[in-house]
Amino acid sequence: MKNFKQVFASTTVAVALLTACASGEQKALTVSGLDPAKFDTIINEKPVKLYTLKNQQGMEVCITNYGGRVVSLVVNDKDGKPTDVVLGFDNIAQYADTLNSPTDYGSSVGRYANRIKGGQFTLNDSTYQLKQNDGPNCLHGGGTTGWMNQVYDAEQIGDSILKLTIVAEDGENGFPGKVTAVTTYKVTADNMLDITWEAETDKPTIINQTNHNYYNLSGNFTEPGYDMVLYVNADNFTPSDKLYIPTGEVKSVEGTPMDFRTAHAIGDSIKSQFDQIQNAGGYDHNWCLNTYKDGKGDDTQVCASLYSPKTGIFMEMYTNEPGVQVYSGNFQGVGNEPNIKHKGGVYPQHVSVCLESQKYPDSPNKKDWIQPVLNPGEKYYSRAAYKFSVK
Repeated sequence: MKNFKQVFASTTVAVALLTACASGEQKALTVSGLDPAKFDTIINEKPVKLYTLKNQQGMEVCITNYGGRVVSLVVNDKDGKPTDVVLGFDNIAQYADTLNSPTDYGSSVGRYANRIKGGQFTLNDSTYQLKQNDGPNCLHGGGTTGWMNQVYDAEQIGDSILKLTIVAEDGENGFPGKVTAVTTYKVTADNMLDITWEAETDKPTIINQTNHNYYNLSGNFTEPGYDMVLYVNADNFTPSDKLYIPTGEVKSVEGTPMDFRTAHAIGDSIKSQFDQIQNAGGYDHNWCLNTYKDGKGDDTQVCASLYSPKTGIFMEMYTNEPGVQVYSGNFQGVGNEPNIKHKGGVYPQHVSVCLESQKYPDSPNKKDWIQPVLNPGEKYYSRAAYKFSVK
């Protein structure tokens, strides 16, 4: 396998060549304004492309098979204007540059979304040490060497479905088991981005996949999204320590800034003195969804929603998972971020909101919580769907 410098060099050269070949010709851009040629390259000896899904209502979702990343998502606002509502880059070179612009923008996260304490867990009396890429913890399956930075095999089915397949070897980033995983993106006729994850393994392992779209429903990525109105159908949440690891408690949202059972603007509470918000610099927590009962999630019921009063764009979320991580872009606009050129401009802190379906963070080390274990002969299935309308 090529090291990063080789990968990035090949990416840069390929993109440069394709761009040069395209210059002088009329470029066929996506509705979101992306140039597919800037995504057409080779990484780790595998082809990378930009795939476009669409429906008859004007919804368009552009996805690269590098990390299974949603690069743009366009829906019409209340005035009928096509509006891109997810953050990211407009070229593959920046996504692949994990040294200078490491990001999980739009990715299909695997093999384990969110954090595992100390990068370690025990399964069937065997203890596994994972890659520690977030201080002492393992985050998103190893980050730069996790699935978000691997090339999936892609199969587009018609205008509206994309299947992405990855095979992860036993021992990858410390995880046990050879896993074959399929992420399917579907754009439906009623303006829904429907995502399913399926996987099988040859030995006991853990798996917990999610989508990591950063949403700003105003379509303006240069201003904080404080006016976006959030709803979370959850009576409880899991408090975390200063390293974002759940303490093991399950607490009521009642009387706290974690209560979004009645929808309200994120800016109303994001700068609260509540210890959980102060620790995270905003929201970066797991909510225990009311739509999950008796060991089963009801993905026909709305578990969360987001609304922009500027554009009127309304997004409803559905999942069969027990939890949702709400992340309010606390690390955006800080550190090196202002020096990075993004799609849509320079991103300030709190510009976006992520709604990540999941098993609870660090669940392999919390044995009384719902476990993410997958055994041979079983099939992993997870679903998160995001439906768009205007009001």
